[in-house]
Amino acid sequence: MTTLADSAPTNGGALPGWRTAAVLAAWFVLVCAGLKAGVLWPAPDHVPIVLLLAILGPPAVFAAAYAASTVFRAFVLSLDLRLLTAVQCWRVLGGVFVAMHAHALLPGLFAYSAGYGDLLVGGFALFALMALLRGAPHWQVTLVTLNLLGLADFVAAVATGLLTSTGPLGILAGEIGTVALQQFPLYLIPSFAVPLWIIIHLAALLQLRRL
Repeated sequence: MTTLADSAPTNGGALPGWRTAAVLAAWFVLVCAGLKAGVLWPAPDHVPIVLLLAILGPPAVFAAAYAASTVFRAFVLSLDLRLLTAVQCWRVLGGVFVAMHAHALLPGLFAYSAGYGDLLVGGFALFALMALLRGAPHWQVTLVTLNLLGLADFVAAVATGLLTSTGPLGILAGEIGTVALQQFPLYLIPSFAVPLWIIIHLAALLQLRRL
């Protein structure tokens, strides 16, 4: 009798098609336009409402579409779980935050939280991917842990980023702020990469919930 552990690693599922690529491209262009116009980054004495909406809005739209549309729900559940897991390995690039802190470009509280958190998630993603491909015992638990850990890392990164900023929420701000995150290409991380990766986490968790 075939078990989930036997079947899931070999049932590839669908890959994102041209419609997904078009939506991502339009989203990316919209974010770049907003950043160039100075819309996403508020004045130093204002709460970054627009930036928070840029981070939380796309996952909220994704969740609403998943709940409302059977076609979209079927598409999400058909995505290749191996791909959704493998892309988390890219999170190791977040280690650049630690290097930037070493050069006094980012505050330590944010850099250590976001940087080491991303390194942990990216490294664990490789372990989770291998467990999925091998059909290891309890691979579902490993993937759930990976995705929950990844979401928790984003929560910590956004929180420490706000607390060390120069705005009214920056109660832990020091001599070194998070101004570097407002420069290209780093400004694409909070405004585009973070919400996109949150959606990827949600898609994986929804598939695991079905299993």
